[in-house]
Amino acid sequence: MRTLISMLVVAAAAVVGLCSVAPAASARGEPPVPQAVGGWKPINVNDPHIQELGRWAVSEHGKQASDRLVFGKVVSGEEQIVAGTKYKLVIQATRAGAGGNSATYGAVVYEKVDKTRQLLSFSPAN
Repeated sequence: MRTLISMLVVAAAAVVGLCSVAPAASARGEPPVPQAVGGWKPINVNDPHIQELGRWAVSEHGKQASDRLVFGKVVSGEEQIVAGTKYKLVIQATRAGAGGNSATYGAVVYEKVDKTRQLLSFSPAN
């Protein structure tokens, strides 16, 4: 009986381990990378999806704040697997109009499992 219980515990641990594999990597054709659910890990800023998320965050911020920023690029960030994925992005953007000063901004984007997005925060980076 103890052996059966031990085997069930090991099997449950294996299932939990398989469920914590990052789904975004496999969707992009990359090999799955085990990740603890809820933990933050660095992102690849050269990934076109990450750049699209940054572009979307600047656009969404512009809609909400009537701010005229022009997206430059995502320069760094992290992702957290939850019920979907949260992204902490550091974005380089330029203020449209006279002067066109470039600055960095911090954004948090939540991308749900159904691929809908929510801008959780957007502010100048220090």
